[in-house]
Amino acid sequence: LYLRTPAYATVAASTEAARLLGKSWATGLLNGVLRNAQRRQDELLQAIEQNPESASAHPKWLLRLLQEAWPADWPALVAANNQRPPQSLRVNARLQTRTGYLAALEQVGIEAQPAPYTEYGINLTEPQDVPQLPGFKQGWFAVQDPAAQLAGGLLQASAGQRVLDACAAPGGKTCQLLETVPELELWALDKDAGRLQQVRVNLQRLGLQAQLLTADAAQPDDWWDGQAFDRILLDAPCSGSGVIRRHPDIKLLRQARDIETLAAQQIALLRGLWPLLRPGGQLLYVTCSVLPTETTQVVTQFCSEQRDACIEPIAAEWGQMAEAGRYILPGSSGMDGFFYARLRKSS
Repeated sequence: LYLRTPAYATVAASTEAARLLGKSWATGLLNGVLRNAQRRQDELLQAIEQNPESASAHPKWLLRLLQEAWPADWPALVAANNQRPPQSLRVNARLQTRTGYLAALEQVGIEAQPAPYTEYGINLTEPQDVPQLPGFKQGWFAVQDPAAQLAGGLLQASAGQRVLDACAAPGGKTCQLLETVPELELWALDKDAGRLQQVRVNLQRLGLQAQLLTADAAQPDDWWDGQAFDRILLDAPCSGSGVIRRHPDIKLLRQARDIETLAAQQIALLRGLWPLLRPGGQLLYVTCSVLPTETTQVVTQFCSEQRDACIEPIAAEWGQMAEAGRYILPGSSGMDGFFYARLRKSS
């Protein structure tokens, strides 16, 4: 119904595919169903538009949660989830300037613009083959959405500090911190050894170094050396409800019951990591979810049980202020959906 391919060609190609797969018995069924849909196209399209789940291309449970969380914004949010996102880069501050890299792109005929609210972000007008972009092998840039690039500044790390990236893979925020803040002692942790290998690959290409650990951040007794961290970045596992436009299969793979399970994991991570933070230190809680169960509710619950945890307001021109942090909704200024909350440990 929504394909550019003519209907007759779709029917022919589908039945031929069944035949090539050795499913000749299915060719008649496919032919009948598709031709019936072709005859009833107007009727079917009208039925789709009248069904909120079909019209929005979102499962009923997710649509309900988005409507409850964002009563005024959910139509735009859902529309953004169904759009193609821009291809965004982060210039390696150790090796390039944003102005310099924009000029390098222009020299090879690639149109790009500075990404809003970022110091080193770039949005490409048209998607490109990343390894063929100027300076890929030299480590001049990495692929990262502008919303994710905000983490580096919000963490407020400074030279010489001890920093933990607790769920580091694939390493975008780890690399950004090392690019922009010199002489950090940075630990990059992830429980998935395969995904941690991707962090290692990214560090090598960008010419950076960090201490990598395969471990569960919620179980610090298994890996922590007892020395407190000045800053902790917790980009917690979540539903990904803010990045559906990049990963549309989330709508099929996630279930309503997953949200509470993820929230329990998120607060377990906060509880496990908090003792590792020095008094006066900061923890930045990040998710690419825009659902309160995984964001504001997790932070407020944790702070209610942890007396030395204080929510620091995030003053910014981007996003929307929330009870316990700040949201970016999908599509806002072209960015992915994110949530940030900055917690300070009282002295």
